[in-house]
Amino acid sequence: MFYRPADGHGLPHNPFYAVVSPRPIAWISTRDLSGMDNLAPYSFFNAVASEPPQVVFGSSDSKEDRDGTKDSLGNIRETGVFCINVVEFAARDAMNASSAALPRDVDEFAQAGVEKAACETIPCCRVAQAPASIECRLTRIVRLAGEANYAVFGVVTGMHLRDDCIVDGRFDVTRYQPLARLGYRDYAVVREVFEMIRPGQKPAR
Repeated sequence: MFYRPADGHGLPHNPFYAVVSPRPIAWISTRDLSGMDNLAPYSFFNAVASEPPQVVFGSSDSKEDRDGTKDSLGNIRETGVFCINVVEFAARDAMNASSAALPRDVDEFAQAGVEKAACETIPCCRVAQAPASIECRLTRIVRLAGEANYAVFGVVTGMHLRDDCIVDGRFDVTRYQPLARLGYRDYAVVREVFEMIRPGQKPAR
């Protein structure tokens, strides 16, 4: 089939999310100016540069108490910092619980039973048991087409790697099994990896 998004797809559910998948999940922790912590998952997320390391995530929803956006983006606008926590399979239920649309004065860490730890380079907290946490400073917010769509860019100022995930000098994703977002209500988990050598490259030692 072929369809133009402006005309609709005619299917019971939007296939766009299923086609653009699997997607890594950014479990984003922020803090507002009053000191209230927030934790929420975003599945429009990726790395966009390596030197210096930079990331982007998309915010595409809004809350009545946040003036056209969500708590995460509202807090980032106030403070200019955020932390991206990697979601492991074992944390799937807590991640899902933190996705609830709660009032801005509710701490999702407490609501989902997630332990906090302090960040090192930014005034924010992180998920203590996350396999990896990426501390970021905001570089820009880009308004996108649509009612509440924004792309949020940040430069990485600090990285936390859980010790049990480092094997022979490499960050081994099979040690924690990252969770990925698919379409509809579906998720995937990474349990196996394989290596492919580009033409002209030497195998990693």
